[in-house]
Amino acid sequence: MRMTWADFWALIDTLNGEADEANCRRLSGELGRRPVSDIVGFAERHAEALYRLDQEKFGVLPVVDLSDGDGNPFPMSADQFLYTRCAVVAAGRAVWESVFYDSGKFAPYASTHYDAEWLLYVPDKAYELATGREWDRSTRYCVETFSNKDGWPHLRD
Repeated sequence: MRMTWADFWALIDTLNGEADEANCRRLSGELGRRPVSDIVGFAERHAEALYRLDQEKFGVLPVVDLSDGDGNPFPMSADQFLYTRCAVVAAGRAVWESVFYDSGKFAPYASTHYDAEWLLYVPDKAYELATGREWDRSTRYCVETFSNKDGWPHLRD
């Protein structure tokens, strides 16, 4: 069975909007009790959701609760942008879809309050729970910042 977007978002909903360590461990446990095909499907949907958010209009937003020594907005680093995208995904389908129409809805997640890095490791942990082996595969979409060339037009070759 192929993981649908509805299946993916139903699993994401178990995070209750926050991808902290405890919620992500719980999600990894639930996913780890499913067939490996579900784990792979989750990883693919997650990577695609993050890839679609990899856009300049979001990546240039500052970290909301940080400023430099002169009080100027502090730009997101590539890692901060990845973790912010994870926070948007963890917030659920409605939030994820809404940011594409209003980048202002993305901005609040660019905060040191959200530590959603744990969401990146859910497929790895679930796979290890299901198989006893380490995850050693790539997803179709790269989640790293700047990988979506269509989202960063000025970076195109």
